[in-house]
Amino acid sequence: MFQELFEKQRALMVAGAVSFVCFIILAVLSLFDSTEILGINRWIKPMKFFVSIAIFVWTAAVYLNFLNGYEKSKRFISWGMIVIFLIEMIIIVGQAARGTTSHFNVKTAFDGMLFSIMGLSIVLNTVLAGWLLYLYFKAEIDLPRSIVWGMRLGLILFLASSFEGGYMSAQMAHSVGVADGGAGLPGVNWSTKGGDLRVAHFFGMHAFQAVPFFAYTLERYKIKSATLPTFVFAAVYFAIFTAVFIQALLGRPLFAGF
Repeated sequence: MFQELFEKQRALMVAGAVSFVCFIILAVLSLFDSTEILGINRWIKPMKFFVSIAIFVWTAAVYLNFLNGYEKSKRFISWGMIVIFLIEMIIIVGQAARGTTSHFNVKTAFDGMLFSIMGLSIVLNTVLAGWLLYLYFKAEIDLPRSIVWGMRLGLILFLASSFEGGYMSAQMAHSVGVADGGAGLPGVNWSTKGGDLRVAHFFGMHAFQAVPFFAYTLERYKIKSATLPTFVFAAVYFAIFTAVFIQALLGRPLFAGF
């Protein structure tokens, strides 16, 4: 499977590998650079985005690999995602190097322009994900029914998280009840003092992987009638996504006291 992905979806697979290498480079750099932005090492945020992008494009490669036909659409989606994330990471790394934030930053006309470009890029990526979902309802896919539905439902939940990300951008902050930055959970830096909209965003985005993987696990262990449990899992996943979103809106942290 891995070899097949590099043969048929080489662009996305290479993009993911490059993104992961960039994560390693910044991880090493962060050991020698103690500059902080909003209370954390300035390279932490780009590192998280590089890992997230690597996982996303590798997952997209799997989705596209199982689509029969629609070769022009598949090439457009894959290269569109690559260009979008390239633009996104140039801005995020560039702003970190300048010692300032990339998201919700409109302090100067230049910062505001960069944030607007990022916002437009993510909107376009959401459109591409929606196009991929459309193809998954239209195309013939040589996979068990439960896995096909797992991939469709994973995309639907991913799109829900994209709209939640749009709400976050409209608020020009990811924290609720407190200022961005400050005390946060190790690694992810989700606020431990107030609500944090990034929690729901994280859960929704990774439905892209979690729901089809759940369906795959059921098929792997030959669970009969795996489609219904896949729908139930997706519904529970959506309920968790909704719950942590509401929790954030109420200004309550996912975990307090860390």
